[in-house]
Amino acid sequence: MLTSFKNPLVKQVRKLHSAKDRHKQQLFLLEGTHLLEEACAMNYPLVAVCCTPQWQKDHLHLWNLVSSQCERAEVVSEEVLKMMATTVQPDGIIATARRGLRSQEVPFTGLLLALETIQNPGNLGTMIRTAAAAGASGLLLSEDSVDLDNPKVLRASTGQWFRLPMKTTSNLEATILKAKQADMQVVATLPTSSLSYWDVDWRKPSLILLGNEGAGLSDSLVAVSDIQVNIPLALGVESLNVAITAALILYEAQRQKTHHLRK
Repeated sequence: MLTSFKNPLVKQVRKLHSAKDRHKQQLFLLEGTHLLEEACAMNYPLVAVCCTPQWQKDHLHLWNLVSSQCERAEVVSEEVLKMMATTVQPDGIIATARRGLRSQEVPFTGLLLALETIQNPGNLGTMIRTAAAAGASGLLLSEDSVDLDNPKVLRASTGQWFRLPMKTTSNLEATILKAKQADMQVVATLPTSSLSYWDVDWRKPSLILLGNEGAGLSDSLVAVSDIQVNIPLALGVESLNVAITAALILYEAQRQKTHHLRK
């Protein structure tokens, strides 16, 4: 059992708290039982897995699964695991995996989220979770956003990170134009628009454009959109959280499609 904070593996995992070191090592962190269950369910390859003796005792079947799916498995003391984790109260297991294996093609069909310069990892993780729950086809992310494999993004996605097709793109505008060529309607969220998101026909293949938490969408992306919509707000309310906005639109689209099918 690893008990020393000076152990090379412990120090290596600890460094992965920073984006700079995740990029340098080309590794990212998976924390908690649920994320490890999802990684195993999707056969996602793991590099190192560490757990406490109590966690191993309580989750023997899952430990055997993750051990067979990783390059190195170690039991560590609770104090060491707490040092390695980014959470204040870790639940007993942490793993590392290689970056870049998750990137995949996102199909230009159904309902897509395209996100520009999203900075809050909790927002991104919540939008991944909501997009998966609403049956979206995938998610596109601009390169200047928070990393898709930020630990907080993974936790906020509650495991849907492994299931939703996602891709970071260096040129979001060019990717959106490809979606238009594939006959998707591009809908931008714009507070000054006179058209509500309720008034769009979401039964058509649609790409939803959402912008930065503070600045919103850039003018260049608004310019390539086909439709601009607002979220109706009560007087005195300036804006909604971007993840809430995404949820409202995604579920309005689902409502329209479901209602249409029932007719």
